[in-house]
Amino acid sequence: MDMVITNIQQQRQVTEQLRREAAIKRITVSKAVEDIMKYITEHEQEDCLLVGFSSQKSNPFREKSSCILL
Repeated sequence: MDMVITNIQQQRQVTEQLRREAAIKRITVSKAVEDIMKYITEHEQEDCLLVGFSSQKSNPFREKSSCILL
């Protein structure tokens, strides 16, 4: 009997999740791509990989100084 109750609870959870997913507002792929391209174009001046870093210290990818032994 416990197995039946557990199965019913799982099915209710799945049904609730599917209802939540069905209620999500959808947009077309072409609209999503336009929005992404617009965002990238508007923020490209802030992208350090495109315009570089203002100083070497702000570059997280810089070469680390090597250890010098005396």
